[in-house]
Formats: sequence, structure tokens, C-alpha cells
Amino acid sequence: MFMLTAKFNKKIAIVIVLAAAVVLCAIILLAGRRDRDNTAETSALSAVVKNNDQRVGYLESLGWVVETAALEEQNVMIPREFSEVYKNYNDLQIRQGFDLSKYGGIEGTRDTYKVLNYPGAAAEVVADIIVYRGKVIAGDVQSYSADGFMSGLLFPKVAPPSPSAPQPSADPAPDSPDVSEE
Repeated sequence: MFMLTAKFNKKIAIVIVLAAAVVLCAIILLAGRRDRDNTAETSALSAVVKNNDQRVGYLESLGWVVETAALEEQNVMIPREFSEVYKNYNDLQIRQGFDLSKYGGIEGTRDTYKVLNYPGAAAEVVADIIVYRGKVIAGDVQSYSADGFMSGLLFPKVAPPSPSAPQPSADPAPDSPDVSEE
């Protein structure tokens, strides 16, 4: 029979335990930092909104000016299995940091607000947010017009005109040919 013995040293044991704790903490911090870096742009979209003032404040924090009274508050059931339309809607949500597939089978609340500052909007534009247990789990901005649209919750970035782009002129240049009769 073979037997191994070792002398126990308290100081060495404490150093080993402390070193293991430091390594574990470093791993946890680095993993958490990597997740934050991957969702830095969309992490602002997650919010706790327990009342109407917080929901309006949330939309305003994303750049929207909305009427303070909701147009509609409706209970919505997130389906367990998504139709093609719902898959497309969830793709929009995933692009902005949400994922409704985690909420299949639950009932949330959809709050709809009239948007007052959508750039260039000719028709009514609304912002919807879906809330579950006081947390925003999805949202969109959309127009109900015939040529309507649906986009994510972030205010659109409108680029200024490029200085190299030709500027339209009211009067044609005097020496430019009139090509409208060709």
C-alpha cells in the first residue's frame, strides 16, 4: 500500500484560496464587461417603467416627443410559436437588443403614444412599447399610413446634406442646354 502525506501550512492554504478568489472575480468581471460591450448601443433600450410618467420619460430619453396621455393601453399575449409576421417583428426587436422568444406564452401590456416629432412625417406616427412586469421587453415606432413604416425605438439619425452633393438651383444656368424636349 502506498501512502502520501503532506504537512498542512495555514499560510499557504490562505494564499491559495485568496488567489483562486481573485482569479474567479477577474473571470466574472471580464465576462460581464464583454456582454456590456456587445450590447452597448442597445442596452439603453432596456428600462424599468412602472407608470405612465416613466414610460413617457423612457420614450423621451430615446429622442421622441410624445403626447403624455397614451392613445391605447392593451394587454397582448406573446405567442409561444411565432408566425412569419411575428418572426419579422421579433427580428426588429433582436436588432435593438430585445428578444420576444424569451417571453412566449406570457401576457404583457402594449402602450401606444402619439409621436409629435418624427422627421418629415406626413401622417400620424406612434410609438409602441411592450412592458412585462414593469420592464420594457419590446417596442417600435410606426406610421399607420398606406405607405407606412415600422422601425426601432431609437430616434432616426438624420444626416446633413453632403457638401460635395450638387445643390438644386431654382434657375437653370444660362449656358446649360434645355434637354426637356429630347
